[in-house]
This record gives sequence, structure tokens and C-alpha cells, in this order.
Amino acid sequence: MFSKEESRLMRQEFWTSFGKSFPRKWLLYHTKLKGLSFKFHFDTKTAFVTLDVEDSLEYRIKYWEKLLALKSILLEDFLPDAIFDETFILDNGKEISRIYVPLEQKVSIHNKNSWREVMEFFNEKMSLFEAFFEEYKEVIEG
Repeated sequence: MFSKEESRLMRQEFWTSFGKSFPRKWLLYHTKLKGLSFKFHFDTKTAFVTLDVEDSLEYRIKYWEKLLALKSILLEDFLPDAIFDETFILDNGKEISRIYVPLEQKVSIHNKNSWREVMEFFNEKMSLFEAFFEEYKEVIEG
């Protein structure tokens, strides 16, 4: 078991190590589309990459409809394991729409033996997510 401080330091070490192992600028929050952002998630049980559609209901509906229209392309050409979740509730109670790709293996940010696998997963899947976004950004923007 780790104290909160030990856990915080391990998380910090993971993200620093990830940045050094895969030094590139990720899109993440810089999509230039309001309410649309890419995220990495890694905790004590799971790892996944996401495309979150947040903001007002109007924007969520607008972007979600366009992403659904591109669903077969995303699944066939980029991320066959992507999961579309129109109504996803965050831990803080906020409702968003989310497309995500989970790492199927059990991993933990507290287990350094799983870090390399997670880093490679993040690099591969987020690169594919971003390639899809760059290719179809104008369609999503509509």
C-alpha cells in the first residue's frame, strides 16, 4: 500500500518517464474545437486513451453526431477496439460523451513493471487517435 504522497510521486515519475520515453507534443487539449479533448488515463487498475466531448449539450450533440457518422472509419482504419459511450459520467458527476480505447491487461501505476507496456500502448493508440482527428477534423468541425 502506498501513502498519498508516495502515490503522487509515483504518478509524477510515470508521467515524467513517459514524456522522456516518447518526447513529442500531443494534441490533448489543443484540438482548437471547443469541448473536444484527448486524454490519457492511468490509475491503479486501468489505462486508456480517450476523446472526450464535453462543454454544453449543444456542442456535445453537434460533435457526437459527426463522430458517430465517422464511427465505421475510426473502427476500420484506425482503432478497432474503440468504444463509443454517448453518456459517460465522470467521477465528479459531470456527464460527457467519450470515445475510448482501454488497455485490456491489468495494470497499475503503482507497479513499475507495467509502465513500459502502458507507455507503448499510450504512444500507439493516441498516435492513431490523433491521425484520425487530423484526417477528419474538418468533418468533425463541420
